[in-house]
Amino acid sequence: MPHPRCPPAPGLRDLSDRSSANPLVPDASLSAPSPSPTPDASRARVKALVALRLLEAMRKQDVPPELLEEEDTAVTLPRRLGLSDVVDRQIRSFRKDARRGVRLSDAEIQDLFRLVIRRPDGGDIFENVGRSLAGRYGGTWRRLLPRHMAMALARGRVRRRLKSLFGRRIGGFGRGGFVIEGRSLLFIEADPGGEACALVTGLCQVAIEQATGRRAVVTHSMCQSRGDALCRWEGELQAGAPQPAPTVAAGSPTE
Repeated sequence: MPHPRCPPAPGLRDLSDRSSANPLVPDASLSAPSPSPTPDASRARVKALVALRLLEAMRKQDVPPELLEEEDTAVTLPRRLGLSDVVDRQIRSFRKDARRGVRLSDAEIQDLFRLVIRRPDGGDIFENVGRSLAGRYGGTWRRLLPRHMAMALARGRVRRRLKSLFGRRIGGFGRGGFVIEGRSLLFIEADPGGEACALVTGLCQVAIEQATGRRAVVTHSMCQSRGDALCRWEGELQAGAPQPAPTVAAGSPTE
């Protein structure tokens, strides 16, 4: 006997039915309708892992530190979208999709971005998502490399990782150091306010630290949301050990 379907939480429709025209569009009462997708926006290029990490980060952010182990958050904290039944169901669905290598369209992933953008902690969530998407890479021997070789490793790692996750080249690197630039990127198209750009900030920071074995700081020094001609991220190495590697939820795929 099939399990009864729970009603979707406010702002998020049931995402499991991929046959609907646009299953990720938030509730019209909470946001304006998404623009009609362009032909490129309908192509399935973005790994389902990106959607999974977005929902997992939202759920983690919504869990209070004093939560009791046996507490049913769907009952005690019903207003927190990250803890709703529908988000939990979609996390399980996206875990299966990520393991199967399913990809989503730009329109689908941008609608998920907009769920996060509406939150006051959206920037923190996007940065945490980027950190969790950096993957596993590195070794202690990299600390012995000269700075220019270590940064070259980091640039190559970020270039490959972004292309793998989003199915296209994301920005480009200049020579020397760590500077990545791009115009009209997926993140700005989804969020003209620029918060979604923090995903790249978090991913680059972890990738640099893993590739070099050193602490890194990444600055989003230019952004089209601030009226600049392009988005630019600049990474610098600092003294000291890197931050602990980001953790993912138990049972969640890493690639």
